[in-house]
Amino acid sequence: MSNWQNFCSVWQRVRYYLIFLAALWLSLGIPGCSFSPPKSQTVSSPQPTQFNPTTQRFDGVTINVITQKGVLDVALNRHISNFESLTAAKINMVAFPFGDVYQKLQEDWSSRTPKYDMGVILSKWLIDFINTNDIEDLTNRVQSDSTLQWQDIAPIFRDVSARYKQRIYAIPLDGDFHMVYYRSDLLKNAGLTPPTTWDDYLAIAKQFHSKDLNNDGTPDYGSCMAKGPRFAGYLLFTSIASSWLQSQGTAQGGFFDLETMKPLVRNPAFAKALDIYKKTMEYGPPNEANLSLFEERRLFTSGRCALTLESGDIGTLAIDPATSKVIDKVGAVVTPGSTQVLDRKTGKLVTCDKFTCPYSIAGVNHAPFTAFLGWSGVVHAKAAPRVKDAAYAFLSYMSQPAQANVDVTIGETGLNPYRMSQFQNIDSWLKAGMSADAANNYLSAIGVSLNSPNMVLDLRIPHNQQYQLEVLDAVLADFLAGKLTTEETMRQVEQRWEQITNKFGRESQRAAYRASLGLTP
Repeated sequence: MSNWQNFCSVWQRVRYYLIFLAALWLSLGIPGCSFSPPKSQTVSSPQPTQFNPTTQRFDGVTINVITQKGVLDVALNRHISNFESLTAAKINMVAFPFGDVYQKLQEDWSSRTPKYDMGVILSKWLIDFINTNDIEDLTNRVQSDSTLQWQDIAPIFRDVSARYKQRIYAIPLDGDFHMVYYRSDLLKNAGLTPPTTWDDYLAIAKQFHSKDLNNDGTPDYGSCMAKGPRFAGYLLFTSIASSWLQSQGTAQGGFFDLETMKPLVRNPAFAKALDIYKKTMEYGPPNEANLSLFEERRLFTSGRCALTLESGDIGTLAIDPATSKVIDKVGAVVTPGSTQVLDRKTGKLVTCDKFTCPYSIAGVNHAPFTAFLGWSGVVHAKAAPRVKDAAYAFLSYMSQPAQANVDVTIGETGLNPYRMSQFQNIDSWLKAGMSADAANNYLSAIGVSLNSPNMVLDLRIPHNQQYQLEVLDAVLADFLAGKLTTEETMRQVEQRWEQITNKFGRESQRAAYRASLGLTP
């Protein structure tokens, strides 16, 4: 059996393990937990219950909504008019570029006359707005809302991204984390298997770089990554660094020392990741350091990239007949790993074995990263009571399986699978235009990632926006531009992260970090 046939055979077996997303996330990385796979892939989806306008009318109520421009606004627009016709509510939506959403919402909700009643925001921002008493506690509403089908939402999104101190503050609308996407036709024809390590990734990228990958007579790229500032660059880097920084399970964390809150930055693991991150640019499009997410996706779906590191959007964008040249030519695989990991006691890299990498596969430590974790809807705590009712009703309506299970199959919505029913039945994926093989591969890769006991949770402590977007992203941009050496990059990130931690209180930040990993303070 060839390497490619062996790989395909493995994936055929893996697809039966799609509904296993529970115990790991309930334990937040504590080893020894598992969840039984489904007996059949054709398990029936929960019967969707449509929003009932006869019991929920909002005549004269206007909801002002803030979200991200270019993707999330598309998702909301799919449902606004129908919700308005069902309920008589009016929804005004304002959308900003990603880098501005957090600041705009913070400025508005800290003002004397806030105008936004609802936000569709990143789940990791919740803690900042909860701490300022700006987000409505939705626990009682969710518990009395059978139409939402709360238990159908996968545990990581239901019990991690939506909750804080056992209270529900958000309605998940999306599930985000990184995987590697590859041109399955190119790898198959070359007799190659998808990358297992980052060295594999670089080797494959090198092999296909500067070749014509879409038969248009123009040289193309071995790898495409959206490293442009103020959106995805720091997430891509973290996905690369994770496999060197975390090896002992989700509860170990990949950002700070659990006892001292010292950043895991100035060490050979972080340096190795910086080297890989910059080296991928040798096989990317010109000026990749400024490549936007939308341009990277256009390049990949037009057939110009052999590999990319991305969230789940690529899987659905690749089947859009209006824009994609790679329909049924795309595969997905868990983020590559490493054969060495950081020994936090000695500060050195050590080879993977059963002690240093207890969750490794064939000597490779994989640590898939929940980049963003997903977009969720929240209600402003200071909105008028009737507006709160209407805002919650809209979020419930949008998240219900009847709407959500279609939304996640449409690439332009930016929404990725987050409900169990979206894995249990591939009918909606087939209707969207995926072949059975493509759907099985895509959902299997998501399942393998989510079920990893060594998954790295995105940073979900107060002021994470400052640590990641304002510091890490900016310093990485200078590194790629050649303004900083590897050592200078690590020193700057470490020093500036320490300043943030000291400013807001080391002990309180440490307690928040440990709590975000399911540990006691």
